[in-house]
Amino acid sequence: MRSLIDILELTTDEINELLDVANDIIDNPSKYSEKCHGKKLATLFFEPSTRTRLSFEAAMYELGGNVLGFSEAQSSSSAKGESVSDTIRTVSCYADIIAMRHPKEGAPYVATMKSRVPIINAGDGGHNHPTQTLTDLLTIKREKGRLNGFTIGFCGDLKFGRTVHSLISALSRYENIKMVLISPDELKVPEYVKEEILDKKGIEYREVTTLDEVMGELDILYMTRVQKERFFNEADYLRLKDTYILTPEKLNSAKSDLAILHPLPRVNEISVAVDDDPRAKYFDQVLNGKYVRMALIMKLLEVR
Repeated sequence: MRSLIDILELTTDEINELLDVANDIIDNPSKYSEKCHGKKLATLFFEPSTRTRLSFEAAMYELGGNVLGFSEAQSSSSAKGESVSDTIRTVSCYADIIAMRHPKEGAPYVATMKSRVPIINAGDGGHNHPTQTLTDLLTIKREKGRLNGFTIGFCGDLKFGRTVHSLISALSRYENIKMVLISPDELKVPEYVKEEILDKKGIEYREVTTLDEVMGELDILYMTRVQKERFFNEADYLRLKDTYILTPEKLNSAKSDLAILHPLPRVNEISVAVDDDPRAKYFDQVLNGKYVRMALIMKLLEVR
């Protein structure tokens, strides 16, 4: 029995296989409509989610399976003080596979030690979000036709963003990728990410503080939200916040085939005026999340 807690638990061959299956699902949905008939997915979401939870549920339904679970801790027995360990032992009696989101880093890993069925980490604190990373990789592969040989800019909160850290880890295993890290000094990529991933693997990267100075060289722009609560004082936030709002005007110097990604939810960091630009791929990204989760559920359930 295998679970998925960290994207690095998958080899690049396994990632490529999952992306191939996801692409085949897109092309041939009817072929997969009964692959998980009689199987049950439990979605255990101890913190709020829209896209991740609903895409897992949609994925299982489209595979012909069923779904049970809860969408907030208060609607489970954890509100009465039940431990994660006991919740997992209980739910794994009823379901064939579990997708779990938890505010505490490491909680899904602990769950794997108590579960009778595979666990998928659907996000744990600021730590890991492997299925978002698979979603991002599928979107890049579909837009660029490859997972190597491009320049990607990460913009916004690069210090606390688990999606950014996971995607940097995943992309570090592919060849000839340049990374541009765009953030205020207060929200730079943590030193451990630079030392353990970028420096150790010889990834070419640079850090800048404005989007305008690098826009023209990017093949992919990965936007994230600059969060007011991360700043020590409001003056710094007000000084910097507009620097990272993507508008049509800021795209004037961008490549015609730029792909704009965002893990969502957005607040105001991408103007709605950008939504109709053909380079905006963040809602395609949402849809890709369903297909890649379908492929992953099949893999962990060993469904062929």
